Amino acid sequence: MIYLDSASSEQLHPAALEALEATRSLTADVRRSHHAAKQARLVYDNARESLAQTLGVRPDEIQFTSSGTQAVHRGVLGLHRAAATQAAIALSAVEHSSVRHAAAFSSAQCIELPPDNHGEVLPETMPSLGDCALVAVQSANHEVGTVQPIAELANAMPGVPFFVDACASMGRMPLPQGWSAAAGSAHKWGGPPGVGVLLVRKGVRWRNPFPGDDRAVFPEVGFENVSACFAAAAALRAVADEAAEVSARQFEITRFLRERLAAIADSAVVGHPTQRLSHLVTASFLYVDGETLVTELDRAGYAVASGSACAASTLEPSAVLAAMGALTHGNVRISLTRETTMEQAIGLAAVLDELVPALRARVGM
Repeated sequence: MIYLDSASSEQLHPAALEALEATRSLTADVRRSHHAAKQARLVYDNARESLAQTLGVRPDEIQFTSSGTQAVHRGVLGLHRAAATQAAIALSAVEHSSVRHAAAFSSAQCIELPPDNHGEVLPETMPSLGDCALVAVQSANHEVGTVQPIAELANAMPGVPFFVDACASMGRMPLPQGWSAAAGSAHKWGGPPGVGVLLVRKGVRWRNPFPGDDRAVFPEVGFENVSACFAAAAALRAVADEAAEVSARQFEITRFLRERLAAIADSAVVGHPTQRLSHLVTASFLYVDGETLVTELDRAGYAVASGSACAASTLEPSAVLAAMGALTHGNVRISLTRETTMEQAIGLAAVLDELVPALRARVGM
């Protein structure tokens, strides 16, 4: 099986595996004063410091959470709760569902920022927003890979807190300028699942939106998983060190795939052609069911995702693709791992060349 679904979850980086093995015995409570607890606290603080250095932030700007989703929820709702005005939340129409769910949970009015047909939100959409408690725009889209101009968007709304969902991009590209709070997810960059990261810029008004936890060293939730946090930090440092080489190689592979898939009749390759995540390609094929295409590719030995187009979990069309005005059916999202080769991409393209017409023939097209 050739795994091409790293946008859902990247395979564990060797640095994470090594860190997990080295720290698996660190289960003591970091708040206690005995030797085992002090050892655990030292490693826990080291993980925070390492993450801070890699991301270019202060250690006290980092909160560990139990997932990227929880980091998003705490980030959005914490900014909204602390805002001087409980006015509207502006968010792009291509945000991840976790951002949209948090905005809806706040009971605030939600203003959607429309993207262009590449999925990019343009700065000229910002000045007409009026009084907003916060703006939420992802750093890069999780379905089509388009990178957003965060610094320009933030400059268009000076003084308004800016939340950035960086789960799709953290470790693959530097954090953009202009964020007030940002979220990441370790399993997206090759760390262990069950570790999220919430960044809150020093001096930004943020209040814990959920019941407090007296145990927490920082405003985290629950008992600290020291080993997992340390492994997440080790993996992020490793992938950041490798990012330039891996990204350049992946960009060439995805450029090849974009060209080959676009050449298939009645197809559309979506997302920005150049301002995009290097590892991700999304394409739609007319007269083809996306879930059927994913199943047949799985039988052929390729693990890909459907890009949320009529996904089996929701049976709803992709909100991202719909907002872009793109075809919402017959969609596949291909996301490379750091080990994906051009030869594997060539093999996948050859399979799709035959599979798409065959599936159309089944339904008489």
